[in-house]
Amino acid sequence: MPRIIGGSLDEHRERMQERIFTAMAQLLREHGYGAITLADVAAAADIGRTAMYNYYPDKETLLLAYAAHETERYLKELSAALADVTNPVDQLRVFVRMQLQQLTTQHIAPGSLSNVLTDAGHRQMLEHIAPLHSVLRNIIVDAVEQRYLPEDDVDLLLPLVTASIAGRSTADLRGKRLARAIDTTTTFVLRGLGAKLDADGHPRRLARAVTGRVTAGQVPAGRSRPSKADR
Repeated sequence: MPRIIGGSLDEHRERMQERIFTAMAQLLREHGYGAITLADVAAAADIGRTAMYNYYPDKETLLLAYAAHETERYLKELSAALADVTNPVDQLRVFVRMQLQQLTTQHIAPGSLSNVLTDAGHRQMLEHIAPLHSVLRNIIVDAVEQRYLPEDDVDLLLPLVTASIAGRSTADLRGKRLARAIDTTTTFVLRGLGAKLDADGHPRRLARAVTGRVTAGQVPAGRSRPSKADR
């Protein structure tokens, strides 16, 4: 019977899983998904091949479990980072910057998974990242409702934003080049969504559209009087 690590079977399983995921990350970084086998991961984790099959019967199952683990960890970090940010445009900044930074540490390109996963595996992978898309959608909806972004079809905007930040454009960048790429992409996304910033980069609310007959104290249609928040 294999030696139990930790004080219980649950702790043993958690520690074994941690070893497997650490080995998986290392092999993905060094060789890529297509070049490794389940036996390679078992050897790197110093786990018997039979024991490995007890945890993950095939490489796709392991990849999906590893992706779910990494996504859950990242969502916790993202939630903590967003917790103290109240303005939705600033939240969008945080989201974009963290996503681009996260992609520099990923060991497999999300776009390439469609070539290596089964249809069922691809659907499961989409389920794993759905909460991340929900966070982004909620931020954009809040920004529109608070007049920091113009009204538009949020479901059409989402794929445009994710296309801008889900690529591998920052994967091989480091240092100043990475910082510049993140700054440029973040500015591109904010401008593309219609956010307005003051000279110091702070978000400004958009003017309300005014229509109808002008009365005393009103501003003619097509023009706007800045609110106190916008001055």
